[in-house]
Amino acid sequence: MAGPEKAVLDLPWREDVQAATTGPILLPSLKGSCFDHPLYQGLLHPTWHLCSPTSAPAPKSSKKPKMQAAGNTFPNDWSPPPVEFLNLRIPQANSGDPAPRPRGLRKLAHQHPKVSEQEPQDLDRLRGLASLEEPFWTVAGTSPDAAPPGMGAHTSLASGSSGCYVNSLDYLLQEKREQEQGKLLLLDCADLRAWDLNEDEVLLTPEHRKLVERFSVPLQVIPAVHPGETVFLPRRHPVPCLLDSSQLKPRSPLEKLFLSSSPARQLTFLRQGLLSNIYLPVGDRPMPLLRWLLQLLTWPPETSSRAFGLLWDLSLDGLFRQSGGDTSLWCPSLQEISATFRSLGAQSPALQPLGPTQHAGSEASLSHSEQQDTLQEMALDSSLNYICKFLTLCALAQPGAYTDQNLLDLIELLCRAGLDTRLRLLPRTDLQQLLLQLLENIREWPRKLRQLCCALSRVSDHHHNLLALVQLFLDVTSRSRQLRGQLSLLVMARLLNQQERLPLWQKKAQLSSLCQLLGLMRPSSLRRYLGPETVLPGQEQQPKASAQLDHKVCYLCHSLLTLAGVVVSCQDITPDQWGELQLLCMQLDRHINTHIRESPQAMYRTTLKDLAAQTYIRWQELLAHCQPQAQYFSLWEDV
Repeated sequence: MAGPEKAVLDLPWREDVQAATTGPILLPSLKGSCFDHPLYQGLLHPTWHLCSPTSAPAPKSSKKPKMQAAGNTFPNDWSPPPVEFLNLRIPQANSGDPAPRPRGLRKLAHQHPKVSEQEPQDLDRLRGLASLEEPFWTVAGTSPDAAPPGMGAHTSLASGSSGCYVNSLDYLLQEKREQEQGKLLLLDCADLRAWDLNEDEVLLTPEHRKLVERFSVPLQVIPAVHPGETVFLPRRHPVPCLLDSSQLKPRSPLEKLFLSSSPARQLTFLRQGLLSNIYLPVGDRPMPLLRWLLQLLTWPPETSSRAFGLLWDLSLDGLFRQSGGDTSLWCPSLQEISATFRSLGAQSPALQPLGPTQHAGSEASLSHSEQQDTLQEMALDSSLNYICKFLTLCALAQPGAYTDQNLLDLIELLCRAGLDTRLRLLPRTDLQQLLLQLLENIREWPRKLRQLCCALSRVSDHHHNLLALVQLFLDVTSRSRQLRGQLSLLVMARLLNQQERLPLWQKKAQLSSLCQLLGLMRPSSLRRYLGPETVLPGQEQQPKASAQLDHKVCYLCHSLLTLAGVVVSCQDITPDQWGELQLLCMQLDRHINTHIRESPQAMYRTTLKDLAAQTYIRWQELLAHCQPQAQYFSLWEDV
């Protein structure tokens, strides 16, 4: 293929920009090149063409481009489209109206703001550029009017015929104002949401109030955590602990200095670890020192941790130094343990749960910030963990250190302490391990079981707290399983006022008693136990009182159904009990599943229905495992 006849002129890039824009630009034709095709004949002009930066719309030319032979489809003459970035100025179309500035030349026009406005317009050049514009849009398959608004100067050849420059300074300022107005509107909406408008303060007509009460959705759910009991009250300062050194005889100058020092100086000895150097090498464990360390377990963590470390080391040292079966481990008495709990903030020697009125007055006088409350909760939790660990060591090393009655009282005391409101969200691993060991140390277990269950069932009056009390005993030993099942059945009977009517303590009678209790767990039957507590005076409060009563009924039924699952799981189901377990499944489906109507306005019913379905599936699995081999319908044949 032959090369172009004329070479393209070398453009003077380094010359003055104004000189480049004032004069015309001559572009050669590429005759005989690859663009010599009839398709481009409408786009091209004769050999040399004058290019102008802008062009005005011109009438379409009626002349058709000359075509070559059919074999050669390239045009004879071809001129490239105008190069607009070489033109740094925009001549005016009219003397009074300035032409819009191309988008691609925004930066260059800013660098050269002064442009001569007196240069004449060349109509021939405008017509030539317009003639270039029309076939370009024809080949591209679109038109200048249909070009997208975001097309810049580098994509649009006819910048003079396009609309005004969108990214102008006025448009940017207007967009900035709209963004600021939107931000102010969002801030105003946030301020409106921040107004905590009370429903009672809004004046509503009786018709509107009835409509709101009808379609309102109460945010009532069944809580996953028990409410707890107020056992320990926060304290500003720890209880002073004095070391009784009247009967102690020093064996070294350092011990003499320690015993003769002030209480603050004695704490310094403890924190610096000097007491370990005094008593561990000689194997001396004086009782006043051990009692003093036990009382220091109730102090803040920086002191209680040191006291627990020394008390633990001295106790283990006594176990390692024992000769034969004689152990010299000191175990605190029940009175000393109660005194330790009172030092933590318990106001009653027996650790009876305090009422809300007593707690309200004390809480008003001991108001602290949230950070201080969190620190006190951590200090209380660490102190109880230290006490439980030390008592576990005592129960393991000396199982006969406490009588059965002392063990029952200690278990009740620990269970009351475990229901404290500030401990309900914290793990209680040390407490659960101690309870398991105390159960194993009871000598007369079958006879003391009933006494222990009766005492624990009166620890709290709230059904969820009693459920949490049952869950304190892990299902890992035979005594713990027996206590969980018997205590759950007794709590259910007490909540339903059936403790005197059912044979709760007979052997192999737990499932039959549970069948009778399931018949009383219908939501309609539970309303008579809770109805008088929630009925409010006045006709206007009746819908609200009914919703509260329904929530309390489902809440109670949820706790009772969970306790029923504990009773069944703690039983060793045998094939002869297959009929009683099947009857339990029928009672569960008849009295609970069919009496719960789900509603989007009461999601707690859905929670209760899910629990009933899970319990039913679990019992059906037990039925499949304990199914009798010989006869399947012996229960109905006897009838």
